[in-house]
Amino acid sequence: MLGKLDDYLRFQETALALRAQRQEILASNIANADTPNYKARDFDFQGALQDALTKQSSPAGVLATTNARHIPRGTPDGNTLPDGTQLQYRVPTQNTVDGNTVDMDVERAQFADNALRYEAGVTVLNQQIRAMLAAVQGGQ
Repeated sequence: MLGKLDDYLRFQETALALRAQRQEILASNIANADTPNYKARDFDFQGALQDALTKQSSPAGVLATTNARHIPRGTPDGNTLPDGTQLQYRVPTQNTVDGNTVDMDVERAQFADNALRYEAGVTVLNQQIRAMLAAVQGGQ
């Protein structure tokens, strides 16, 4: 029974976790808008979601860290998220003198879009939980 419940909520759970990670990356880009030679980063959300769902359906390749001294899955250079998602550098629309590739208009738009989609995901998850509660309680 618990496995079916996990399967029912897995998509939204995975999507929300990836949206939260993406929000942190976009916030980092915005925070470093004035940092010389900073390269704006992001990741392919659709590809990362598909990979995460595929990995969850085949748990043979999943590594579990059971001790705080275990090495995390991310790479030390910071180009890989803990779930194995590769960060990509955003291609600048216009070159700058200081080498910074953050375009504030693009970053703000991506940040707002991601935040809106995160909120939509939370709403859908709440609706799923309410539907399950109604089914358990017999539609009272």
